[in-house]
Amino acid sequence: MSVPRSLILVTVDCLRADHVGFMGYTNPTTPFLDSLAPNSIVFDHAIAAGAPTYYSFPAIMASRHPLDMGRDVIGLAPSDEPTIATTLNQIGYATAAFVAGNPYITKSHGYAEGFDVFQDYLDGISDNNASGNGNLRDAQEKDNGWTRSRINRLLRRASGKLGLSSVYDELHFRYSLKLAEHTPQSFDQLRRFPSSDVIVSHAAEWLQQREDNPFFLWLHLMDPHGPYYPPQAALDLMGQREMSPTRARYLNSYWNRAGMTVQRYASFREEILSLYDSGIRWADQQLANLAKILQSLGLWDECVFALTADHGEEFLEHGGRLHAPKVNEELVHVPLLLHVPAITARRIRTPFSLLNLAPTLLDCLQAPLPAEFNGHSYWQKLRSGQDWDDGAIVECIAGCSNPSRKKDRQGARLLAVREGHYKLILNFTDGSDQLFDLQADPAELNPLPHDVEKPVRRRLLERACKHIGRPSDSRAIKPQLILSLRNLMLESGERARRH
Repeated sequence: MSVPRSLILVTVDCLRADHVGFMGYTNPTTPFLDSLAPNSIVFDHAIAAGAPTYYSFPAIMASRHPLDMGRDVIGLAPSDEPTIATTLNQIGYATAAFVAGNPYITKSHGYAEGFDVFQDYLDGISDNNASGNGNLRDAQEKDNGWTRSRINRLLRRASGKLGLSSVYDELHFRYSLKLAEHTPQSFDQLRRFPSSDVIVSHAAEWLQQREDNPFFLWLHLMDPHGPYYPPQAALDLMGQREMSPTRARYLNSYWNRAGMTVQRYASFREEILSLYDSGIRWADQQLANLAKILQSLGLWDECVFALTADHGEEFLEHGGRLHAPKVNEELVHVPLLLHVPAITARRIRTPFSLLNLAPTLLDCLQAPLPAEFNGHSYWQKLRSGQDWDDGAIVECIAGCSNPSRKKDRQGARLLAVREGHYKLILNFTDGSDQLFDLQADPAELNPLPHDVEKPVRRRLLERACKHIGRPSDSRAIKPQLILSLRNLMLESGERARRH
């Protein structure tokens, strides 16, 4: 077969594997991707190397384990760490990235290196939209005097004595929403990130203006990311015409409330999922439009098209929401589809770490593989139909919800080792380890007793020890120092904004 000339990598933020049609989901979220799947390589068990974004993308772009440069290092090393982009740019590829406003995938975090064009859209995101509920927060701040008032304290105390605390909290929540702003007229008013039609439109302009040389195009789409405000057209496609912007604002505000019981969140789960699924559908629709543009330019049959996610999203499966640093399947099991011209379609049943994605894609293009990459290319095995079971490592820092704060970065490690249908989770906070049989218990709710599957547990523990005990690479010293300095500067900026 001829070697494809160009590469399109699409990463969709928060996209769970089990909400994708070609992975078995029954809701019509991904009709375009489903149409590609029968002629593509589909990985049934693609595993993110970490979660959330700041722990997943070093593996995707630079084939590096998330914590290899230490807990203080967030992002890629400027100028020194090879990536897909720097490698292809050095051999003459035109390179462009259109990243829909994720604050952890930016020039300041090293992701612009190697790109001729890098657009992150962060300038268009207002402070109010940064949380998706900025006006609600403002209303609550305006109301602080009332909240602290004697009357309010008496009401809170009285409702508690009468067993009506939840009723009071709900009334106060609705009151704050009412103060927030007038009724929103559209989902566009509420959306935090640019939707995928904006990203694809800019990518199309770049494709039409580029010269006739191979290219690498990276699109990062945020449509399924919370707060969940899909375009009305996406809701229509999913049969959710009755969902109003006012209702969506209420749902997102409630979903982001702290301190509620799982039961209270669960009462809104299905509606939240409908918004989430609609975001996925909109991303899929725009990727269909991108494919049409590529076909009209005569480029589709010359491209490798790769689709994956940085991580998934939690909807109370283990009591949580959104995507706090964890290693459970709903967060680390992601879709991965490779559509390569003239390659035999396959379903890969064994675990595949996204640590291996960058070298595999470069090898497919017959581009050089940087020696610094931790992962390995599986391209020849994919072409020849060979199987493997090399396992996957996932790691993050527990509780690191804001990596710009040093205290968040200094928590204990969470580590998972996946091999076949077994998964071992090590929690260094309390020293516990849990072994799961994902074939019998795909929801990870019932860890196996310690006297069961001892050889499996021992083998996965040995893999974990080997990973943690790897000697540090001297090539990482300079990037680590640069990144540590950069993160100190970011942390100083965070403190200055707070004060």
